[in-house]
Order: sequence, then C-alpha cells, then structure tokens
Amino acid sequence: MSRVLVVEDEAHLAQGLRFNLQEEGYSAEVVGDGEEATDRLLAKKERFDVIVLDIMLPGKNGFQVVSELRAARNYVPVLMLTARGRPEDVLKGFASGADDYLAKPFELSILLARLQGLLRRSEWMRGAQASGKGGTEAQGDASSVGDFGTFSFAGKTIDFGALELRSEDSTIHLTLMESELLRHLVRNDGRIVSRKQILEQVWGLHEDTDTRAIDNFVVRLRRYIEDDPGQPRHLLTVRGVGYRFLANPEGQ
Repeated sequence: MSRVLVVEDEAHLAQGLRFNLQEEGYSAEVVGDGEEATDRLLAKKERFDVIVLDIMLPGKNGFQVVSELRAARNYVPVLMLTARGRPEDVLKGFASGADDYLAKPFELSILLARLQGLLRRSEWMRGAQASGKGGTEAQGDASSVGDFGTFSFAGKTIDFGALELRSEDSTIHLTLMESELLRHLVRNDGRIVSRKQILEQVWGLHEDTDTRAIDNFVVRLRRYIEDDPGQPRHLLTVRGVGYRFLANPEGQ
C-alpha cells in the first residue's frame, strides 16, 4: 500500500483528499504546515511514497519544503498544488525540485492519475537501479532516447530513468523537470528549440508567462554538463529565440 503525505492547510480540502485517497487504497496522512512536513520527512525520516504539497502554507511555504527535501537528498516524488495554475508558480515549483503540478480547483480523477504516474515512474526507476540498467543506450544518437533510456556524450551519461547525470568522477541527481528538459534538448540535437516550445512541450504551460524563467534552468544544466559553464560548447544560447544542444560540437 502506497503512503501519501498531504501537506495542505485548508482543513476541508485536506480531509477530503485523505478520505478519497484511502477509498482508493492508499495510506494517506495529513499535515497542515511546512514545518511539520519537513519534521516528519527529514528530522524523523518517515518514509512516504509520494507527497501532495500545497504552495500556500502558513510559515514555511511549499517551495521551501521541496527545496529542503532536495537539499537533503530526499527525492520522494512531489505533486505541487498551485493556485489557479499560475505559470510563475509552476516554474518556481519545478526549479525547487517538484516533479509535477496540479492547479486548484482540480478533479479528483486527475489528481489520482498524476499520483499514479509519479508512483509508476518511481517503481520503474527503482527497478532500473536494482538491475543496473537504464534502458536503451544511445551513444550520441538522439533518436534512440526513449522514455527511460540513457544518452552518452563527451564522457558523460544522462540516465533518464534513474534521473542521474554520471561522469567518470561524479554523479548528479536530476529533478524530473531537469531530466525532461535535457531529454527534449537531446532529442532535438543540433536544432534550435524556442523558449515557447519548452514551456508548452516540456512543462505543459500554455499561458503567457515570462519565458526568461527558463534561463535559470539552463544555467543550472550548464553547470552539470559543461566543462566551462561560462564558455558552453554543448548547450548554446540562440539570442532572441532559445537554445540549441550539440552532443558533438566538432561534428556540427
């Protein structure tokens, strides 16, 4: 039975979620603020399979909670609840390390589907790590990158299933959205990808928003994949348009 922690200060919504999750066969518990959530997850090290996390909480907000979890190397899947699905909240949530988002008000069936998707992905990741396999291996061949494959270039390997970027001397754990952005860029190896395309095709945002927020993700990815982030060779900016990924700069 999967354990769900609901972090929500609106009592009627929190109790309704707990009741419905239990009816669906989950073990669900509720806390009403960010401090109690981090206490149970980090101080007491309680194990949950997925977190439903509201952004607007008294005291420590949802962004702070997920940031603290990731800083402590706790990678439990987090579904973030956002007020009216504001794009700036969604992007900030992804930057903090959230795995998915859902705008209030929402249909219960949609929330359940999102939770099942996160749980299913976690199971696949654990299976891949236990077997030591990351799926299809693509050596500089972007067309071979499947949903849970790996892609190798310039002495580095992106394992999309394990959410890891590995090199000879280090392993970096990626958030789900960092992994999805890298996957999209890799699949378009050599082609220009616009910021608008990233918003719509990677993060599912169709509202007008400040696309410069994507630049923060790119800066972070450059620190992961570039030998000299200040002089990038693989992840290039196309001024006024977006970005272009080059697995083999010399061959372009």
